[in-house]
Amino acid sequence: MANRTTNDDYTNDYRVVHPLDDLPEEKRAPHEAIGLIRMTPAVRFSLMALRGYLLLMILLVLYRVLTLAGVLGHK
Repeated sequence: MANRTTNDDYTNDYRVVHPLDDLPEEKRAPHEAIGLIRMTPAVRFSLMALRGYLLLMILLVLYRVLTLAGVLGHK
């Protein structure tokens, strides 16, 4: 005998509600209630290295823009 499904097997009704018609969801606690995340020295070093790298890249782009604008006097 083969397994058959009937409408009786589907007892859960789910309604689809558009987000604009739905009630607003409860927001999470503000970030002040969460506190600071503890970092290991390796993570702290990695984040400082990333910050230094990004600062260096910004300075290189600024130097290139000023050079192309002729402000630095290089040809």
